Amino acid sequence: MLIQPRPNDPPPTGAAHDRVYRALRQKILHGEMRPGVALTLRGIGRDFGVSMTPAREAVRRLVAEGALSLSSSGRVATPELSNERIEELAAIRALLEPELAARALPRAHPALIDRLAEVNGRISQAVARHDAVAYIRQNLEFHRTLYLRAQAPAMLALAETVWLQLGPTMSALYGRLKRNDPPHHHKLIIGALRAGDEPGLKLSVRLDVTQGLRLLAG
Repeated sequence: MLIQPRPNDPPPTGAAHDRVYRALRQKILHGEMRPGVALTLRGIGRDFGVSMTPAREAVRRLVAEGALSLSSSGRVATPELSNERIEELAAIRALLEPELAARALPRAHPALIDRLAEVNGRISQAVARHDAVAYIRQNLEFHRTLYLRAQAPAMLALAETVWLQLGPTMSALYGRLKRNDPPHHHKLIIGALRAGDEPGLKLSVRLDVTQGLRLLAG
């Protein structure tokens, strides 16, 4: 699969390119695509009703973000992460996300905590339905809702890049764990926010974002 621009290609249509990029990015982020799924420009163009050029530009951006992998032969696919790579990304989450949570704590007003409890309720519903995509989407919404209060956009952008790389792996993890209960540590996170307990909050976030991934790597 060729993703380099050709001399006679017309310039990409910004709106079309951005639409394809955002839609593919969301599918990868939410675990709608399993690890190792191959993509072609022709297939992307057909699915989104665009020409090869916007499809190529969207793929280029996603490869740069680590959401897609590009082999030396030009094959583009969702990433299949090694155990070492999973451990590395888990370690990044363990560093970034407790810090984001701690920065959010002074701004964790009751309405925010109620919002987190509401999102956690939707996670429970997704678990009951065995809906992996809804579970991943709502789990990310739980964390993003909290971290937005940190007012640390650069750190949050880094965290979102890690989430994006992990999307297909999270889908595989959900299937392996056969989860029947909502995340235990979310209740601890909410409790620590209500109590203003920064050490407890950081510990609960660290355990929440790493335990499952390390089970997968093990």
